[in-house]
Amino acid sequence: MRYRLTFVAGLALGYVLGTRAGRERYEQLKKSARQVAQNPAVRNTAESAALQGREFAGKAFHTVSEKVGDRVPDSVADRVRSLRERNATGGGEDDWGTSNT
Repeated sequence: MRYRLTFVAGLALGYVLGTRAGRERYEQLKKSARQVAQNPAVRNTAESAALQGREFAGKAFHTVSEKVGDRVPDSVADRVRSLRERNATGGGEDDWGTSNT
């Protein structure tokens, strides 16, 4: 029982001390993350990685479509076709809210 009481007291003390420093530290981490995200080098790297990902996805699509052929259900084929048409017309943002650059 003594150990349980000590554990609960330690837990309560840790909670109280953690909440005092917690919000300040959270705001500090949030500010640092925002600065990193707004860094032009980071943004350029992220955009180039996204572009490479789209290129690889296109190559993978062609490879898979050659191997799978007509075995794809019509609903999937229609969805892919509509996504390709939307991207070709410059649909703005994709399903995740990021730019299609």
